[in-house]
Amino acid sequence: MTTILCYGDSLTWGTNPDGGMRHAYADRWPSVLKAGLPSDIEVIAEGMGGRTTAYDDYTGDCDRNGAKLLPSLLFSHRPVALVILMLGTNDLKPQIAGTAAAAALGMRRCIEIVRHHATRLPEPPPQVLLVAPPRLVTTSNPFFTEMLAGAIAQSARFAPLYADEAQLANCTFFDAGTVATASTIDGIHLDAANTRAIGQALIPVVQGLLAKSGVA
Repeated sequence: MTTILCYGDSLTWGTNPDGGMRHAYADRWPSVLKAGLPSDIEVIAEGMGGRTTAYDDYTGDCDRNGAKLLPSLLFSHRPVALVILMLGTNDLKPQIAGTAAAAALGMRRCIEIVRHHATRLPEPPPQVLLVAPPRLVTTSNPFFTEMLAGAIAQSARFAPLYADEAQLANCTFFDAGTVATASTIDGIHLDAANTRAIGQALIPVVQGLLAKSGVA
């Protein structure tokens, strides 16, 4: 069994902007990815609303710091062949970090964790696919407008900054904003068609990475 860990926030969990509930299982991007891969490949959707790259959020009722939880998940699901990282949107909250540059640094830390969290394990470290989240859009929702003040412009910097981090770390990069657009309902989350589009677009990317490593 080959294991892929999809590590993200509410976009990976599958938050529906229309009401805030969860999309149907088949509409979440990790599920779409799994459906397009051989049956012996396990795709684990590890998404949590509010999760950051590497920053604490003391307003939450759980630990939202992605860098803190990542080592435990890598151990619990080992051996992991590939980790898909799609985080950063929550870093743009003013009380968290506020900038895409800070999110890029947090992603750098997550990549380091994936590569070096346990050098004594017999299996090789997982491959890393770094995904830039879709850009935020204007919304009439007052709560999200205030919570992410100034974040629309910052979110447009995800793709170039993450591409640089991927090149620096010698890992694969994908810009989810090339295939998906956030809903104007809340300016952040994706409708069913757009979250499915991410999963569909990642199928050939993941197939290529697994083939390169001799897995598929």
